[in-house]
Amino acid sequence: MAPRRCPCGTGLPYAECCGRLHDGTAAAATAEQLMRSRYSAFAVGDATHLLATWDPAARPRSLELDPAVRWTGLEVLATTGGGPFDTEGTVTFRAHSRVGGEEHVQAERSRFRRLQGRWVYVDGDLG
Repeated sequence: MAPRRCPCGTGLPYAECCGRLHDGTAAAATAEQLMRSRYSAFAVGDATHLLATWDPAARPRSLELDPAVRWTGLEVLATTGGGPFDTEGTVTFRAHSRVGGEEHVQAERSRFRRLQGRWVYVDGDLG
């Protein structure tokens, strides 16, 4: 049986891509990598990873993921900063999902920053 592909769209097996970030064996090197891992966390139902990678200044106390939402694809449209030597960055993306038979697209420009050497999600502008 072929390994499960990562939901983030890289084409890599989940265990070699976002799975390593979800299980804590790797940390995101870039803001885009963190954003992809967060999308994958929504797709696989990993609220723990989402909370752990959220800026503590903006993080909710808890997070309940809707099991009716099926995440079906991610398009990264643009990035600014967010590289291995940056302290801030943005990632603009479209996340596709399905609830029942209805398709949805969430467009967002997410902001990230480094906190104690690790990338965290700060907030985003929907659009």
